[in-house]
Amino acid sequence: MITVLLADDHAVVRKGVHDFLTGDGEVAVVAETGDGEEAWRLIQRDPPHVAVLDIRMPGLNGIELTRRIKEHYPQTRVLILTAYDDEPYVLTLLRAGVDGYMLKTAQGSDLLRVVKQVAAGQKVIDPNLAPQLIATLTAPRQVEPLSERELEVVRGVARGWSNRAIGRALAISDRTVQGHLASVFGKLQVNSRTEVVTVALQQGLIRLDEISA
Repeated sequence: MITVLLADDHAVVRKGVHDFLTGDGEVAVVAETGDGEEAWRLIQRDPPHVAVLDIRMPGLNGIELTRRIKEHYPQTRVLILTAYDDEPYVLTLLRAGVDGYMLKTAQGSDLLRVVKQVAAGQKVIDPNLAPQLIATLTAPRQVEPLSERELEVVRGVARGWSNRAIGRALAISDRTVQGHLASVFGKLQVNSRTEVVTVALQQGLIRLDEISA
């Protein structure tokens, strides 16, 4: 039996999704809420196999809730079910680690199938979003130039150094390193240290031979 938590601030939507998911007896909706903070408390109490989340909710939005779930309960799969097809939302949530992203225009049978796929460890994106995402992800990435100090910080990240180690090597404080990293994240349009290294290598900002030492 697949256990599911539903978090959506529209009761009518929750009722419809509940009915769609529980129709064949293979999925059990174990918790429902319209509030993001309450959803987090429910997950902490009894982590479900799948959390089905909207993006806009009171208390805690679906993006931040996804990040918390993935950090503390990585075994729980996250499926976003939303009306938002905006590219920034989709990309941000993909980077946050969602396992699925479906639009509320999906048929009930499709939603049930996707929940089962996500529970089994598959990644699923609404087919209506695929062309837009492919175009975005395959287009050349335009990034702002990094300062020499920011490049030094990126090289430290690529070597696997902590902020403290980078600070020691560059004779700057941890807080200053954090400030440079925040700027780098914004310029490279990334959300993790791993992405920093990946994009920096792709863009030719750093070379493997200069970070191998």
